[in-house]
Amino acid sequence: MSPGNWEMMPWFGMTMAPLMMLFFLVVAFVIAAALIRWLGMGPPAWHHQQPPPGLPRTALDILNERFARGEIDRNEYEEKKRLLSQ
Repeated sequence: MSPGNWEMMPWFGMTMAPLMMLFFLVVAFVIAAALIRWLGMGPPAWHHQQPPPGLPRTALDILNERFARGEIDRNEYEEKKRLLSQ
C-alpha cells in the first residue's frame, strides 16, 4: 500500500485525529499544572501548612493542630487551652 492511498483506511484519520487532540490537551494540561506548581501559585492546599523551620511553634499552635486533626475532643481542647492561657 502506498503512503498516499488513504482511501483504503478511512477510519485511520477519523480515529487518530481525536486521539491526537486528546493527547495534546492532556500534555498541555500537565505542563500548565507543573508550571503553576513550580511558580508557587495555586490553591493553598498545595503549600505546606507548617511554619518554616526557623519559626518556633508555640504550645497553643500544637494544641490547635491536634484539635484540627481530631486527635482531641472539644472538652479536652478547651481545658488545655484554659491551662495554657494561665
